[in-house]
Amino acid sequence: MIEDLESLPGVGSATAKKLIEAGYVTVESLAVTPLRELMSKTDLGEKTAMGVIEAARKALSIDFLTAQELWERRQTKKRCNTGSKKLDDILGGGIETQAVTELIGEYGTGKSQLCMGLSVRIQLPPEQGGLGGNALFIDTEGTFSPERVYQIANELGLDPKQVLTNIIVSRVYTSDHQSLIINNLASVCAKENVKLVAVDSMISHFRSEYLGRENLSERQQKLNDCLHKLIRLAEIYNMAVVVTNQVQANPQAFFGDPNRPAGGHIMAHACTHRIMLRKGKENSRIARVTDSPYLPSEPTARFKITEKGIEDDKNERDGEEVSE
Repeated sequence: MIEDLESLPGVGSATAKKLIEAGYVTVESLAVTPLRELMSKTDLGEKTAMGVIEAARKALSIDFLTAQELWERRQTKKRCNTGSKKLDDILGGGIETQAVTELIGEYGTGKSQLCMGLSVRIQLPPEQGGLGGNALFIDTEGTFSPERVYQIANELGLDPKQVLTNIIVSRVYTSDHQSLIINNLASVCAKENVKLVAVDSMISHFRSEYLGRENLSERQQKLNDCLHKLIRLAEIYNMAVVVTNQVQANPQAFFGDPNRPAGGHIMAHACTHRIMLRKGKENSRIARVTDSPYLPSEPTARFKITEKGIEDDKNERDGEEVSE
């Protein structure tokens, strides 16, 4: 890694060492890092930091490119199966890399179950619907259960101990701690072949620590910073990022679902795909795509939480419209 950085014009061994110690271990990570962030994390001067970023961008030829070149680059995207074919179908084939997928729902709708199931399935080889990589689980609410992961792996015929070894867990206790962990993800993802980062939940600490309208602006700025760092990581390392989000009641909603995603416009703009989860009949769960730049609008899928993680609801009749 240090040899790659030293190949950049103006980057010597001393500068490369500083960059790696700060978590910038690839040319790609440098190319998408804001100038202020690089300066604050490496103690490099403005001129030096700007030169490093410009050299990285030139090395990757990302200043300008044609739409055709962008299309070809995006063909490297991959997808990981969720365990439910119907859910995979409305997601275009599964959870997508180079994107942030947001799972929204009340308590008990299956958000954490999906994250844990994906942490197992991401380790499967591509021919079996995985990405052949490891998972990193940022747990902000104490929802990660190694026992549940063990059960899912065992039911899928995998070695549960090896599966657990391939999942890196970070238990986060404050929003500042969460920001610090996300700041340092780049080096971990590169070293550990991470193909999935799951944050469960993204907004919990921000909601509990920044109370009142007078603190809303600061909260949203910090939340926005974390989300954009996750977006950059997803694109740099061609990995999937899944974040869960809570709901809040809208007292002005007299008709329809009174629940709306927490986090406001910051969450809405930052996440690539937004999936709303809710409970259905007979212990089923219903997923609905509420926003996406290219997935079909408003499709739904019904699934159940089982020993294997999640699976299609076998009690649903073929062709039955998903409604409650």
